[in-house]
Amino acid sequence: MDEDVLTTLKILIIGESGVGKSSLLLRFTDDTFDPELAATIGVDFKVKTISVDGNKAKLAIWVSLHQHTKNFFLKGQIGFRPTLKWPIWQYDTAGQERFRTLTPSYYRGAQGVILVYDVTRRDTFVKLDNWLNELETYCTRNDIVNMLVGNKIDKENREVDRNEGLKFARKHSMLFIEASAKTCDGVQCAFEELVEKIIQTPGLWESENQNKGVKLSHREEGQGGGACGGYCSVL
Repeated sequence: MDEDVLTTLKILIIGESGVGKSSLLLRFTDDTFDPELAATIGVDFKVKTISVDGNKAKLAIWVSLHQHTKNFFLKGQIGFRPTLKWPIWQYDTAGQERFRTLTPSYYRGAQGVILVYDVTRRDTFVKLDNWLNELETYCTRNDIVNMLVGNKIDKENREVDRNEGLKFARKHSMLFIEASAKTCDGVQCAFEELVEKIIQTPGLWESENQNKGVKLSHREEGQGGGACGGYCSVL
């Protein structure tokens, strides 16, 4: 039953191939990590309901895509894997370079975006501007909430310093966190902070719930710092 769910949110996960988008997704939804996880083929759909500051939000999750999958999507022929059965809407775009131009359908109506780079691969950081340009081109909302996630902080061969990620996020008015899908560090926080910021922006979701009689719960006065105690930089 969903009577106590405040809203359903569509969240996109974007970034270059191999940065760990699917691993972040599986860590968040299933609390699992597969070091041998292959590049995403096809489209998977997941849903997870979380509670932030007393408000429940349902999140739906898409994992895609190779070119043949995009073609099926454009033709309306895509189905879902029967083993994956959840609700936020997250779209992991699987990022292969030759498939990077996403259709407007992926971006349409999204309330939040998680943009991922690999802290051990500078090229994935350098290409963040390309993803932001694509987001600006296809996104249908001006007040969408964006979060930058530097993944794979468990590795030693870091090429992108945390301050570089923070500076980029501040420049583009994004939330920012570093994370590791392998160790779980920062993963839950990233999603909670993103959802919290979306809920604090009523124009992103209220129009979809006007007829449901939903009521927003507010954090008690004096409570501080966000869902992760300030671990994320909320900009």
